[in-house]
Amino acid sequence: MFPATPDKTTARTPRQRRILAQIAVTVCLAAPAASAFAQEQAQPESQVQVQPAPARGIDYSVKVDAPGPLDDLLEENLDLVRWQGNPRLDLDQLQRLVKAAPEQAKTLIATEGYYSPKVSAGLDTSGGKPVARITVDPGQPVLVGDVELVLKGFEPVGVDSTPYDAADLRNRWGLPVGQRFRQADWEGAKRNLLRQVMMARYPRAQLVESSAIVDPDTRRALLKVVLDSGPEARFGELRVEGLKRYSRTIVSNLNRIRPGQEYNEAALQAYQARLQDTGYFSTVEVSADMSAALSEDIDAMTDDQNGIPRPPVANPAILPVLVRVTENKQKNVDVGLGYSTNTGARAQLNYDDLDVFGLRMKSNLITEQKRQTARADFYFPTTEKGYNDSFGAGFERNDLRGEVTNVATVAGRRTWGSPLLERSLTLEYLSERRMVEGVETRRSQSVPLTFSWTKRALDNLVLPTKGYVLNAQFGGAVLPVLTDERFLRASTRFINYRPLGASSNLIVRAEAGVLASRDKAGVPSTFLFRAGGDQSVRGYGYQELGVREGDAIVGGRYLLTGSVEYQYWFKPPWGVAVFYDAGNAADKFKDLKPESGYGLGARWRSPVGPINVDLAYGQALKKARLHFSLGFTF
Repeated sequence: MFPATPDKTTARTPRQRRILAQIAVTVCLAAPAASAFAQEQAQPESQVQVQPAPARGIDYSVKVDAPGPLDDLLEENLDLVRWQGNPRLDLDQLQRLVKAAPEQAKTLIATEGYYSPKVSAGLDTSGGKPVARITVDPGQPVLVGDVELVLKGFEPVGVDSTPYDAADLRNRWGLPVGQRFRQADWEGAKRNLLRQVMMARYPRAQLVESSAIVDPDTRRALLKVVLDSGPEARFGELRVEGLKRYSRTIVSNLNRIRPGQEYNEAALQAYQARLQDTGYFSTVEVSADMSAALSEDIDAMTDDQNGIPRPPVANPAILPVLVRVTENKQKNVDVGLGYSTNTGARAQLNYDDLDVFGLRMKSNLITEQKRQTARADFYFPTTEKGYNDSFGAGFERNDLRGEVTNVATVAGRRTWGSPLLERSLTLEYLSERRMVEGVETRRSQSVPLTFSWTKRALDNLVLPTKGYVLNAQFGGAVLPVLTDERFLRASTRFINYRPLGASSNLIVRAEAGVLASRDKAGVPSTFLFRAGGDQSVRGYGYQELGVREGDAIVGGRYLLTGSVEYQYWFKPPWGVAVFYDAGNAADKFKDLKPESGYGLGARWRSPVGPINVDLAYGQALKKARLHFSLGFTF
């Protein structure tokens, strides 16, 4: 790499520049005005002051002829390429860069496992623009010939300790015999080996030695790694820092880590995620407190320097679980505006209070063109067994397809599990007032109990590309207590993501439901089934498919829908989709005649989830409809 040649007229120190400025000022003050006037008159009238042209470097191009990824490697790292456009580069410097390029290229190519390449470089000045040409024949790559993994320590300590599975650790080594020896793979394999050990049982493990001996003649690399496990570690007591407003039980009840349990980083991360999901804290950090263990290490190093032998380790190191939190403010108000192709324009007001007699309160007021809701729920801190209990009340008004319903609810709910396997049990009281033009206004009440089960097996919970989600619900109102019509209800929803290649995938979705009752008239409409809309059958309005009653569309006893969608990501995160939906709701199973919708869509994988814009054609309606949705609903 050649430094630019400095301009001698400007290469002065700051002190020199200050002195010259002072001299210039003194001369200007001392010179008579007449002298300046005389000098001006002495100048020829035709004389023109010419400003020097800005420096301009030589314009050249670089052509690299190398196979596969070596082409990109050289174009991104050669000095010959990086100096293009430099205004101070002249022809002599360019020739020196071309001359130095082969050795620099060999160094870069060696990081990819090619230690005997043939590299030539030349500068073609026959045309109007010089061309630097680099030609590479990488030859045969160096392969890993042998791997020696030396594991020190790893001896069980204590009566309940089990032997460490060293064979499994060796099998997971990331750079096996026969693989091309790349510098990046070598560094990555060492990091991953150390990481695997530190994540479980031995958090103070370290690499004490590593070497890679490369023989270009035999094209073999001999690798050696010496790993010291350090002392075995177990979890200790829970310590909490940062709590001021809220109860310690909010933190302690979510702790699944028990004293004496083997150290495991995944357990700490899971605990941290549970605390973050509570909403009580703006920041959460869960770690093992190693301060005492580090003090022991310092003492041991001092003993080694003084020649004092270390005593044998008789017990595992005990690491307390340290939780540091920053509390959210107790009260929070949010106001929002939005639009949905299902329910129209929306205005929303949220009010949360994290400490109402020890409970967390969440409330909202939502007004949309087709729906208005008001609701408040109170949440107890999670119990030691992992149960989340809540109760609340709400009111909802819906104006859909000629049917207007006003529903008041009071409910109690218990949820448990994890985002991967979530379960809930809900007991509620509903009072409904239903109005359909031309039909007598009807009131009904019910006390249903509903169990919900959701299984998520996805590669990403926010932006899934592979896996499935399955939800099943079963419940009903079977006791004649505050219930006008007893019923049983079951429903299921399923969505599957299947990759078809690096840039495309298939999404299959299905939903089914059934209601059993002696008379449908006394069952609250919220437990009946409809179809149509962004998350159902596209090409039809929200809840547009159902049972006709007068001039209105109402819910039915049966539901069956399905969808197939192909997505192609032409420039991630942007993509396009083609889809076909079908389904309907009816009071009799034989009347479940599916209505079809199909069309095209645009996709964007936003940070908050996939955003979908679809133009769908409803076959039964003979017209197209625009749909907009964010993510999926379960």
